[in-house]
Amino acid sequence: MKAYYTIGLLILSNVFMTFAWYGHLKFKDMNWFASLPLIAVVLLSWGIALFEYFFQVPANRIGFEGNGGPFTIWQLKVMQEVISLIVFSIFTIVVFKNETFRLNHLIGFGFLVLAVYFIFKK
Repeated sequence: MKAYYTIGLLILSNVFMTFAWYGHLKFKDMNWFASLPLIAVVLLSWGIALFEYFFQVPANRIGFEGNGGPFTIWQLKVMQEVISLIVFSIFTIVVFKNETFRLNHLIGFGFLVLAVYFIFKK
């Protein structure tokens, strides 16, 4: 059960992270947002990223084998990266309609899946 909680929290964390890091690139299309100075955009993104930590830190604490979880720290990191790319890909396809998902992206992600395989291999 801890594995499912960990993965779910990592997904939620990455949703907030993706909006904090890349959402402002789309928000600039909104009139009120376009006139904000860079420092305001940074602070707004930082405020969104704060919620990332509300999910990321518990995910790592619950999932880490040193705390009774099922995953090594290496496994947690590689899972987080793959989840991050999946969330980012979905976000980009849905929000940035002018961006295309190409074969080279798929191949690169395939290599990351292989990384997960090798990290989890005993």
